[in-house]
Amino acid sequence: MVINNETDSRYELHVDGQLAGQLDYQLVGGVIALTHTEVDEAYAGQGLGAQLAKFALDDAQARGLKVSPICPFVAKYIDKHPEYRVTVR
Repeated sequence: MVINNETDSRYELHVDGQLAGQLDYQLVGGVIALTHTEVDEAYAGQGLGAQLAKFALDDAQARGLKVSPICPFVAKYIDKHPEYRVTVR
């Protein structure tokens, strides 16, 4: 399950009730800067980073925010998923 932890400015991915990954962000006006993706080593290679990126980008689109993909992982995800390119500033 992925949630938006607005208090800590990060999207969190939980597996079996444990924090398994996070995508940090900074929100400035109508732009969300996705700054850092991190997935616990125990879950590496399972596509959890992609789940975080997708959730964050879907959330940004739903909220009408422009996206600044500072995190290289998110930038690569956007390159592979052209439906998100229109939100990038």
